[in-house]
Amino acid sequence: MSANLAATVLGTPDPPRLADFYRELMGWTVVSSSPDWVRLRHPELERPGLSFQLEKDHVPPTWPQRPDTQQMQAHLDIEVDDLDREVEHAVSLGGTVEEHQPQPDGVRVMRDPDGHLFCLFLPGF
Repeated sequence: MSANLAATVLGTPDPPRLADFYRELMGWTVVSSSPDWVRLRHPELERPGLSFQLEKDHVPPTWPQRPDTQQMQAHLDIEVDDLDREVEHAVSLGGTVEEHQPQPDGVRVMRDPDGHLFCLFLPGF
């Protein structure tokens, strides 16, 4: 038997709203949608996808990490061809740029509207 990554799932108090953020950010397509669950996929690929499930008590992680706080368990890395343009695009959709940036060039640590961390990065980083 083989195993393949089918999707990454993010918890959110509003799955349709957060799915819209990533749909606009990445140009992906909504495959299925309900108030409790939304699945996106690349327009030309079935898998892997990005899904959003209802978590009414979602708590964003602390960044950078500190003891006794909600720790980041995973984040998305999204490759872009123009970092400044895509950071601006993400901000226009409701994302925010984190103050703490561990790499000076080629990567921007950001948060989506629900506080999940993600990185926009240029090829080679």
